[in-house]
Amino acid sequence: MRIASLAALTVLLASAASSAPRSPEQIAEAALAAAPVWDGHNDVPEQLRDRRKNLLSGFNFADTANTADAAKGMNAMHTDLRRSKAGHLGAQFWSVYVSADLTEPQAVQATLEQIDVTKRLIALYPAEMQYCETADCTAKALKAGKLASLLGMEGGHSIGGSLAVLRQMYALGARYMTLTHFKNTAWADSATDAPKAGGLTPFGKDVVREMQRLGMLVDLSHVAEKTMMDAMAVAGAPVIFSHSNARALNNHPRNASDAVLDRLKANGGVMMVNFYPGYVVGDTRAWNVRRASEKARIEAQHIGDPDGAKAELASWEKANPIPNGSLIDVANQLDHIAKRIGADHVGLGGDFDGIERGVGGLEDVSKYPALFTELARRGWSQADLQKLSSGNTMRVLRAAEAYAAAHRGDAPIENAVSF
Repeated sequence: MRIASLAALTVLLASAASSAPRSPEQIAEAALAAAPVWDGHNDVPEQLRDRRKNLLSGFNFADTANTADAAKGMNAMHTDLRRSKAGHLGAQFWSVYVSADLTEPQAVQATLEQIDVTKRLIALYPAEMQYCETADCTAKALKAGKLASLLGMEGGHSIGGSLAVLRQMYALGARYMTLTHFKNTAWADSATDAPKAGGLTPFGKDVVREMQRLGMLVDLSHVAEKTMMDAMAVAGAPVIFSHSNARALNNHPRNASDAVLDRLKANGGVMMVNFYPGYVVGDTRAWNVRRASEKARIEAQHIGDPDGAKAELASWEKANPIPNGSLIDVANQLDHIAKRIGADHVGLGGDFDGIERGVGGLEDVSKYPALFTELARRGWSQADLQKLSSGNTMRVLRAAEAYAAAHRGDAPIENAVSF
């Protein structure tokens, strides 16, 4: 009888333990174990170009923590395989970004070079990384514990005004394209340039249509609000914002207004939140505006004396440190978007290695778990955290692929060559 009582007590204790409330850390860990992060935007390829001229000999992607170069004014990189594993990073859109200051022919060549170097990097680490072009490949890589690696183009200048080039970029593996970067293209207005096209031109709308016919995700980060709305009006499949935030919390022109968020919900797309302080935190943006004004004043007073101007600006910055923000601010961004349009439409696009720094607590790719713990502390469920981490991005890519499959019989959209 005593043995039976002990057995019953053991069962009761085990049941009580299993039903005990989980801590935020436990909820976050369970979510990330079930659905590792699929980040929408990382600029390691840009770092390879700027730091190494795309020469990979001697580059150790297993650990880049000691890559700071004070002589060149370069901070240490934010991304490597060691920290990716610690951060539960399971899939990544690598940005094959090239400068919008290049001429379009130069941009096309440089984008090809960035696609090449990214594929070569992935091939160097077959045990840790898996090159992918589809949702199915990504799902298999996640299950195998490899870092699924997809390509995204950042800026429509990369296609040189040619739908033929767009199709070839898709054939080479590009699975999204950001319609602009910081400058307009001839067919789409950027958020940070004087408007010219009035959103999307007729050709710009054809770009969106052709991207979706192919199965390439339309990325609306960096574009003007009218461009955002024009693209979603044309789109037959969900779109993405690969690394953007909510304008309600930071009135930066590249962030999305609540009206855009509402339209995104109707479209079925996903807003992947950026970690750059100037895009996350309103106070940081205000500081940047003050610094620009102060810099102009100082330079006007120190004409012919650049060293004096530099010293005075440094003194001003020391007396007025930049408000960097923290992961709390990123959590606030995610809360606002999820409350406005639902947890089915949020994701993460940290912009690591394309920014000088992330907000405090999100300094590199190892830090995602801290953000998930904060969100769990705020009441986010494990199911919603799994949507945030990778579920929503997987859904959107599958929807883009399904749309392309349904339109496989459609003829390619043509445009006349320009030379």
